[in-house]
Amino acid sequence: MTYDASTHAGLQRYFDSGQTRPLEWRRAQLRGLEAFLREREHEIAAAVHADLRKPVAETWLTETAWLRSEIRYVLKHLRRWMRPKKVGVPLHYQPARAFVERDPLGLVLIIGAWNYPLQLCLAPLIGALAGGNVSVVKPSEMAPATSALLASELAPYVDPEAVRVVEGDAAFTTRLLEHRFDYLFFTGSRWKGREVMQSAARHLTPVTLELGGKSPVIVTAKADLRLAARRIAWAKFLNAGQTCVAPDYLLVQEGVKESLHGLMKEALRLYYGADPEASADYGRIVDARNFQRLEALLREGKLVEGAARTGKRVISLRRFFMTFRRIPIF
Repeated sequence: MTYDASTHAGLQRYFDSGQTRPLEWRRAQLRGLEAFLREREHEIAAAVHADLRKPVAETWLTETAWLRSEIRYVLKHLRRWMRPKKVGVPLHYQPARAFVERDPLGLVLIIGAWNYPLQLCLAPLIGALAGGNVSVVKPSEMAPATSALLASELAPYVDPEAVRVVEGDAAFTTRLLEHRFDYLFFTGSRWKGREVMQSAARHLTPVTLELGGKSPVIVTAKADLRLAARRIAWAKFLNAGQTCVAPDYLLVQEGVKESLHGLMKEALRLYYGADPEASADYGRIVDARNFQRLEALLREGKLVEGAARTGKRVISLRRFFMTFRRIPIF
């Protein structure tokens, strides 16, 4: 679907008409999203598997069930959230009354990411619709199957005058940002986040940026090492490590380093078997460029486990443990 000035103006007019403000309209959109997730669950799982080879159970946990839980929570609390909130007034304004009324912002742009191609598009959309806004959703072109599914199948479940799914590459996203939106949601890299922030600043548009970060884990001798090893392995290798809050490195007390090594290897064999390449429970890196970026990291430290590969995709465990001189970090 293309996106031009006429489409942009049409969405703005629809918002200005007031159609999106009533509670029942908002609830209807959220129920429609929930129906999409329920009725299209198999198609969603197939699309995410095509993009990331993510197993069905993992897609349910991190994409569809997560979103449905979010919708249920919002539906439960939305009426209360919409009520005006009374606030006190100074004595010299008495007997006046004052309250805060929450108004929708207007036209919202949501730019999704490839690592959770459904969740990171629809989670912001849940909030946007609950707030009574109209929205443009741009899924990641790096997850083409999920993007195509959203573009072709979401429209019957929500108000098509209020929600548009558009597809395109990075250049298309840059052109999209030339339009003036009332709010921007973006999930992605820091360098792309700078571009989004610069575009938003030109129009004084408020933004929510979810960017990558660093997430250390500290393990001391007092820890339950087996439990810690299993939790770390699960969190790190979920979605083949493509999670912004996955553990990046560990700070481990020297005396338990070797024990933790062994227990993490044990946990990985428990989760993915002796040959992760053959495991139906281990996903894949999204594309060749990201594979090559990860492969280059293998030269930075001492490899302890894994790092098999086939073709363009990582099929096993990369940069599992790295040991530095002062603090064991792996």
